[in-house]
Amino acid sequence: MKRGATTLAGILLVDKPAGMTSHDVVAIVRRATGEGRVGHAGTLDPMATGLLVVLVGRYTRLEPYLSAARKSYHARILFGAETDTDDAEGTVVCTAPVPDAVRDPASAAETLAATMGQSMQMPPAYSAIKVGGRVAHRAARAGEALDLVQRPIDVYEATLVSLDPAAPSWDVDYEVSKGTYVRSLARDLGRACGSAAHLGALRRTASGTLSLADAHTLDAIGEAAGGGRIEELFTDPIAALGLPVHDADAAELANGRSIACGAALGASESDLVAVESDGVLAGVYRVRADRLVPAVVLVTGGSL
Repeated sequence: MKRGATTLAGILLVDKPAGMTSHDVVAIVRRATGEGRVGHAGTLDPMATGLLVVLVGRYTRLEPYLSAARKSYHARILFGAETDTDDAEGTVVCTAPVPDAVRDPASAAETLAATMGQSMQMPPAYSAIKVGGRVAHRAARAGEALDLVQRPIDVYEATLVSLDPAAPSWDVDYEVSKGTYVRSLARDLGRACGSAAHLGALRRTASGTLSLADAHTLDAIGEAAGGGRIEELFTDPIAALGLPVHDADAAELANGRSIACGAALGASESDLVAVESDGVLAGVYRVRADRLVPAVVLVTGGSL
């Protein structure tokens, strides 16, 4: 199919395999659907697997509202060595003895509990962060370390799932804020334990209200697209946003103007609201006094 604009519009949950960038996944979906407007919400490193939220057609405009969600991960943390990338794909830059406490489940759970809450995190040198217009990972590969700064993060949950004293390694379930690098969490855990550590494996299990359990493999996506059934795999966009919902008449949506809303909506000033009409997501609006002002208009009254 020749690539270009189609009538497709949806949110596609993909179970990303290891060894593939998020951009690679977008390119595969673009070729499969023939839709040029394809993007994603929340990058996964090539080593990582799991939930990648792919946006198709006009729904690419929802990216800011889906990328901001909390993320959940299953991580394997390997102790005894740090790498330049803070994960298993990097080169070992230092090693350290592993204290006996690392092999003790009670001590491990206590250490993880201490990491929960708000803190400042130093991002990995190999990251997509830009400093002065330069991308950190490109500069690092060129042998130049950029002056990265710490960023605020929030670790909502850090639960020890299992511990392998022989490796030694921890399997941890995390729920974290947007922008948190689990690679950096692994690195910092090693240092907190008086040792060294890096991320051995990572699988994203949720993003906001969206779950890996509802994601599709790339093979399944290719098969559905080839059979003209790709829309059957799209997830409910209103549920995906997780916002209060206002049901509007088609006439109210004309020309992308603001619309009246009642107190029954339960939203406060400046809150975001999903507006639907006849079961179709019309856009994301912001509360302004007793009206809803459009932030992103996906359909108007005449295009429902």
